[in-house]
Amino acid sequence: MSLLISFLIGTQMLHLVVASPPLSFLFPSCNSLVVKAAAEAALNKLNADRREGYVLSLQRIFNVHELPQIGGSLFYLTMDVLETECHVLSRKLSKDCNVRHAHETVYGQCKAKIHFNRNSNHSHLYSYDCVLQPLSNSAITRGCPDCPVPGNPSEATFQETAAESLAKFNAENNHIHYFTILNVTRASSQWVVGPSNFVEYTIQETCCRKSPPVPDITKCPLLPSETAVSIHTSCIKPI
Repeated sequence: MSLLISFLIGTQMLHLVVASPPLSFLFPSCNSLVVKAAAEAALNKLNADRREGYVLSLQRIFNVHELPQIGGSLFYLTMDVLETECHVLSRKLSKDCNVRHAHETVYGQCKAKIHFNRNSNHSHLYSYDCVLQPLSNSAITRGCPDCPVPGNPSEATFQETAAESLAKFNAENNHIHYFTILNVTRASSQWVVGPSNFVEYTIQETCCRKSPPVPDITKCPLLPSETAVSIHTSCIKPI
């Protein structure tokens, strides 16, 4: 009996496989208007979803498969991207951000699966995956010997640079609360007349008021994320 049941199930599954129509993918031009619109929508949505790093800008559409569906098409996109100067916390669109200078280039590729309706421009991003990498120090030195060279943001020197910059920011702004560093996001160093450090970091408003002064703002509780101000800034520190 068990063999008969297995045979019947196998026969039914085979019938379903044979009866199912194959997926009919289209291969539109990467330069078509609808593909460009789908890629822009995918990039805007993945940038909005990310919580760390910088807004990514489209360099080119490398590959695309389209699966027509009711109410639009499912696009499988492979996009070459470049990092911009805007942190994702700024919530800016990539078109409103400047791509980094050549010696600061961070580049990579994003793969995205998005449903896009060309008539209504309605879209839904199902998934994405991005792999990024900076230019190597040797490539930067060859192209621009005097340009800043990337460093490790977690190094004590860069952390101290960010702390000094934040202290100046807290002293000069008109906010009633202190801000504290969330994360040092980029770091580099350069030798001109002497060595200098460059850092970029995110900050968030705390509950501690500036009056009276607080000796250690790292112990101050953060304001709730929905009310706190998170911004991105940079500085230069001669050593």
